[in-house]
Amino acid sequence: MSYLDNILFAILLIVGFGFFATSVKKIIRNINLGVDVNRKDNSKARWKNMAMIALGQSKMVKRPVAGVLHIVVYLGFIIINIELLEIIIDGLFGTHRVFAFLGTAYDVLIGSFEILALLVLVAVSVFWIRRNIIRLKRFINPDLKGFPKSDANYILYFEMVLMTLFLLMNASDLHLQNVPGGFSHFHKAGSFPVSQFIAPIFNGMSNELVMLLSEVFWWLHIAGILVFMNYLYFSKHLHILLAFPNTYFANLNPEGQFDNLESVTKEVKLMMDPNADPFAAAPVDENAAPSKFGASDVQDLNWVQLLNAYTCTECGRCTSSCPANQTGKKLSPRKIMMDTRDRLQEVGKNIDVNKGVFVPDNKTLLNDYITPEELWACTSCNACVEECPVNISPLSIIMDMRRYLVMEQSAAPMSLNAMMTNIENNGAPWQYNQQDRLNWKNEN
Repeated sequence: MSYLDNILFAILLIVGFGFFATSVKKIIRNINLGVDVNRKDNSKARWKNMAMIALGQSKMVKRPVAGVLHIVVYLGFIIINIELLEIIIDGLFGTHRVFAFLGTAYDVLIGSFEILALLVLVAVSVFWIRRNIIRLKRFINPDLKGFPKSDANYILYFEMVLMTLFLLMNASDLHLQNVPGGFSHFHKAGSFPVSQFIAPIFNGMSNELVMLLSEVFWWLHIAGILVFMNYLYFSKHLHILLAFPNTYFANLNPEGQFDNLESVTKEVKLMMDPNADPFAAAPVDENAAPSKFGASDVQDLNWVQLLNAYTCTECGRCTSSCPANQTGKKLSPRKIMMDTRDRLQEVGKNIDVNKGVFVPDNKTLLNDYITPEELWACTSCNACVEECPVNISPLSIIMDMRRYLVMEQSAAPMSLNAMMTNIENNGAPWQYNQQDRLNWKNEN
């Protein structure tokens, strides 16, 4: 490589990682728009959660075919990109296979990378067939249309191209290593159990042409990795990074245990305390913004819920197991998470345009993105939470938005309003006077 090549490569790295750092800052800023919630307790259980679910993929394999294939793609893509370190050093300093001095260990590494690359190609091909030819129901659900549908295929194409470039790069390198008498700086290094079967396509070409192709494959491979890395910000594939913090900060309470609003809890405790002075007014900060019950927009949700939205893989396991969705209701837990992320992105762009300040845009997550019909269709069964492979909780968002409808807008369905009225008047959900509760025992 000439010095010009080294400079161009350095510029490419700076631009690629610079854009990525900017995107990461935006994601962190957007997540921090949420209400603070303490998720620093029980660190031992949280580390275990992350190790088992994010790293160990324990919930993925509940559906064996998709689970095993996902593990292959996940491990292959991550491990193969370890070679990125060698590519960066070679690109910056003009070396070639700088880690070749490792000898047998290097041969094992490159050979392992190639086998993994082949397995990734097979797995990605199966994923593409399942999504586009077999057309599994959860991939053709009405909530997965437009860019979200295309995005999944873009990711598969990216991975196919990157793995193919990796193998072509190695195949051309192997061809030049075997040139009688040696050729340029292509000394023998590495083991190529897969690309050795591709290398014959270069037979009959001049060494100079093969070397040119080798460099083209090399540049396209590194450029493709950087482009893919920056595409993550716009893609559901962001979960490859966020699955780890998402599982660490997940709710450790038993499923079905809901949190209580602190302000309401204080009021109830005050009402039940016989020693409390009912006429004593609590100190009020006149400058403080009035608290809101529940959530109507993304800023009302807590930061873990916003992290959930960014982490959503759009796999549809939650929606496919949702009893409300299965019976034809409008609710789709996947759509809840996608809508939350879309609204959060919209709020983030608003802040960017207005130099760090959010200017009201007459939109909210409730009604503009998620309808009350969807929220009230939920049975709160926790099936979506149980099924999610990265511990996302669509139910928590649904419940907070329901709270807003009930406590801020008194907009509960008639049947629920009737039940609450009965509890208030009769102390029970049924429309019977308290004195008549035991009349059933007199019936024959």
